[in-house]
Order: sequence, then C-alpha cells, then structure tokens
Amino acid sequence: MILGILLSVGSPASAAFWEMNGNTFTHDPTLIKEDNYWYQFYTGEGLKVSQAGDNMNWREVPQIFPEPLSWWSDYVPNQNYNDVWAPDIQYYNGKYWLYYSVSEFGENTSAIGLMSADRIDAGNWRDEGMVINSSSSDNFNALDPNLVIDENGEPWLAFGSFWSGLKVTKLDPATMKPNGGAYHSIAARPNNNDAIENPNITYKDGYYYLFTSIDKCCDGVNSTYKITVGRSENITGPYYDKNGVNMLYGGGTIFDGGNERFPGVGGQFVYNNNIFVRHAYDADDNGVPKLLINDLYWDNQGWPRY
Repeated sequence: MILGILLSVGSPASAAFWEMNGNTFTHDPTLIKEDNYWYQFYTGEGLKVSQAGDNMNWREVPQIFPEPLSWWSDYVPNQNYNDVWAPDIQYYNGKYWLYYSVSEFGENTSAIGLMSADRIDAGNWRDEGMVINSSSSDNFNALDPNLVIDENGEPWLAFGSFWSGLKVTKLDPATMKPNGGAYHSIAARPNNNDAIENPNITYKDGYYYLFTSIDKCCDGVNSTYKITVGRSENITGPYYDKNGVNMLYGGGTIFDGGNERFPGVGGQFVYNNNIFVRHAYDADDNGVPKLLINDLYWDNQGWPRY
C-alpha cells in the first residue's frame, strides 16, 4: 500500500507525505532512527515494534514484553493481558528511554512505566520500573507519556488523558522519573467531556509547542479524533492557540482534522521538529488504523504546518 498519494489529509496539497508499504498498521506511534533503520513503537500486546529502512517497507519485529511485568498488576490489577499503550521513545544522555502505559480501559487506574537500552537493535531492554501511577482517587490519568527536553537540556514528562487534562512534571536526569515537583496542568477541555489526551511537546525558537489529540478515539470510521496545537514561552504554560485561547480552557488550534478517507487522526508524535507522525483510521480499509508520516514545516510566525 502506498500512502504517498494522500495529499489532502487536513493539509495543503503541497504536503510531503512519505511513501510507505509493508505493515502500516499502528496506533499511537512513536518514531526514531538508529543507524540505517527506522523503528516505530506502538500500542498492542507486549508493545509492538516495527522496523523499516529508508525505503519505508515496514516489517514487524519482536515485541518489547513477551510476558507482562510482575509489578504491573500491583497498580493495574484488571489490565487486559499484556496490553501496553501509547509508547514514547527518545534518545537522551547516551541511552534510549522508552516510556509506556498500562491501564484499565475507560478508567484512570493506570501506570506509566520505563525501559532503557544502550541500543535498539541489540534488544537489551532494562526495566526501570514505575514512573507515575493513578487510581480512582486521583483527578488525573497516568497515561500517554511524552519525554520533553527543555531549552536547557533538562528532562520533563508530559502525560494525561481525560479527567483534569494534561500535565507536565520535571524529571530527575539520573533516574528519568519525577523529582518530586508539581504536576503542572497545561491543557484541558472542561466543556467538551474532558476529551483530550496524548500530549506531545517540542521546543523550537523560543516556544514550547503542545500538540494534543481531542474528541473520540478508537472507533474506526466513527472516530472524531483530531489534533490541536498551542504554544508557550514556558514549558509549564500557559499554552495559547493562534486565537489567544488558553488550552487549559478548551483552546487549541486544529492542526489535523482528518478528511473523508481518514475521519479520525491522532496519537501524534513530532520527531526532530521536521517529521510529523500519527495514526489515522482508514475508511477504505474498514477503519483500520494506519501509520501516516509527513514532513513538518514552520510558517514565518513560528506555527507548524504541513
């Protein structure tokens, strides 16, 4: 299947979509390149991984977790067997850091875990344990982690799904876990059934850009998923959209609203400030979620565009 012809997914016809074939199934993808190979990690049993060369011919490679880790059941006792969600992989301080989520669907009984490795192709992943967890007594959901490196090279973690919205907290660079500081609220949709998740923050030219997924996910062609963006001069906010609306109060400029072929797009990830990745439900294939990647550009006012 060639996706390079899809030049109208909520974007100008000049958008440079990547041509891909092979196994393009995905959900909540995160992308990274090591040597001559691209890797995408995505939601699925055992945390799915696929690999491609520069020809973008994707093939599935061994999953991260052959069996559930023993500590997961301490925090998420009713998790579906080995069901692992919304990973985020980045290289920082000489290692690859892979954040992921385990959760009970529709509940905020969730935990964010962490794996590390010196190299992806070696497969020598180390369990770094639990990072953040939430339960029914909390007003947030420990889901959809995103490692953010600030303008000073310091690590933060953005996370959140529904409930009181999206958060960001400072990490200890020695452990890559929270340093005990505050969970700063950065975006919410109190007047829209709290339907916001999957924060992804990138820093560029004096601004932190916050991308979010809003509305209805995970329902194939009936999904209304879409991607919004806002920005702030500070990683902890406040984040405003193009119209100056605070993202804590429902703001967010639509960045990708999908189209007839792909009625729901989300689970986004920005790589190197010039590549934009997300899944989209394919109406031409019974709503199966597919991988979409395209070049990311920035206009003369500093806003991202296709």
